[in-house]
Amino acid sequence: MLFKFPKSSDCPESDVTPESLYMSRRSMLGTAVSVMAASSLPRWAGADEVARYPDVEPGKAPAWFREKLPATRWGAVNVKDESITPFKDATHYNNFYEFGTDKGDPAANAGALKTEPWSVVVDGEVGKPGRYALEDFMKPYQLEERIYRLRCVEAWSMVIPWIGFPLSALLKQVEPTSKARYIRFETLLDPQSMPGQRSGFALIDWPYIEGLRLDEAMHPLAILAVGMYGRELPNQNGAPLRLVVPWKYGFKSVKSIVRISLVSEQPKTTWQSIAADEYGFYANVNPTVDHPRWTQARERRLPSGLFKPNVRATQMFNGYADEVAGLYAGMDLRVNY
Repeated sequence: MLFKFPKSSDCPESDVTPESLYMSRRSMLGTAVSVMAASSLPRWAGADEVARYPDVEPGKAPAWFREKLPATRWGAVNVKDESITPFKDATHYNNFYEFGTDKGDPAANAGALKTEPWSVVVDGEVGKPGRYALEDFMKPYQLEERIYRLRCVEAWSMVIPWIGFPLSALLKQVEPTSKARYIRFETLLDPQSMPGQRSGFALIDWPYIEGLRLDEAMHPLAILAVGMYGRELPNQNGAPLRLVVPWKYGFKSVKSIVRISLVSEQPKTTWQSIAADEYGFYANVNPTVDHPRWTQARERRLPSGLFKPNVRATQMFNGYADEVAGLYAGMDLRVNY
């Protein structure tokens, strides 16, 4: 027979709180916590956005973004059987050399970037060129959430819920001429707020330049993003306007855009100018074409640790082959890498 002897720390039955009172107290505490949490969130964050991404740090969204956010088409494009990368990883493990070369430098240094006011120049082979204040630039477009894989040329990857609109919508708006065959994108040049641009050791000839073929830019998957995780873009992720081309390596998705030019000749892009044998113009994700210094057959999905590595096989066109392979029919992708 088992005997149980009470300890001095045991609570006698007479002191136990009645169940009805305990449940009532829990309800009151839950309500109080909810109220406190809601009061700490930005005014524009609705209940749906809070529930969708509860770990997201509140931002300081501009007025035009707050006005557009409620009409966003959530989950307009999704990925199957993929977990979204935690917000902390997506915003603190970045390549944005304008703010430094270490992965943590953008988050540490991008706070100095001023994104209001912001203007975008659209020029070149277009019927409607001009310089547009960002709030006017964004007026015609409904925001959509696009949950995309992001694959870096360095062989790490994420899954990010972007907020933006199709690049094709802008191109139709500005009316490309018959001579337009490519698009050239240019990042902000501001050494005062971008310490990487004033470094004497930088190999990059600033500003950062990227480009797409016109038919690539017109593809429905290519977007201009102004937000992520239910809020505006953090500075380190390319605020206030960046390109997202999910079937290409991440360096193609130029950040903090100030100029979009339609041109007749293929633009010389930044990394192509630095090392053309390593970073081609197309930069399509291709597991069969290795980087000269590492394999592209595998990738490390973040978060990933030394003792628990999250390594997986790289997918052709980053998993978007069914949608985009036709853009490159007849091309030798080992030559046009």
